[in-house]
Amino acid sequence: MTSVPTLDWGVRLLYLQSAGLAALTAYLVFLDLTRDQVVLAVAASLTVMAALAAGAVFLVARALGRRAVRARGPAVVVQLFLLATGGFLVQYGTLWAGVALLVLGAMTAALILVPPSSRALGVD
Repeated sequence: MTSVPTLDWGVRLLYLQSAGLAALTAYLVFLDLTRDQVVLAVAASLTVMAALAAGAVFLVARALGRRAVRARGPAVVVQLFLLATGGFLVQYGTLWAGVALLVLGAMTAALILVPPSSRALGVD
């Protein structure tokens, strides 16, 4: 299997996103354990959802790294969620975090969808 830099970097950025979600999960677990007054069901469900998202993005990154063409669609959907989150943060939250997510999502989606990556996956 030959190396395609665009696809390789797209996969690396997906792994980075998975690591970010894992760090978010660890932070949420810390908050769940240290808060005095917390609605346990809501806190636990948010933590579980973050953990599931980290695992799902990891599996998508691994499949895309193995050149599985069926992983391309879910990888792009993850980037659309990232773009939506970044847009929300730009409008109502922390500007720098929103811009960072917008750049990361757009760059990862572009790397996955460019023609060299498509050819490596056998789409063209």
